[in-house]
Amino acid sequence: MCRSIKTLRRAGAPATDEELQAAALQFVRKISGYRTPSRANESAFNGAVDEIASASKALLGSLTTRAAPASR
Repeated sequence: MCRSIKTLRRAGAPATDEELQAAALQFVRKISGYRTPSRANESAFNGAVDEIASASKALLGSLTTRAAPASR
């Protein structure tokens, strides 16, 4: 699923807000089936993107590891 979403956990270079927002947008597009939502669904769509970006930032900020992440 969402093969175009790249891994944002990397050593020495934390993900930017723009990267997190772009990944969240790709995810919401994939699961909703909308590239661009109708006006009736725009608020829910954009809210989901913001929530997923926020949750992703929290996740990446709380992860700990002793090994370097795998490079792709």
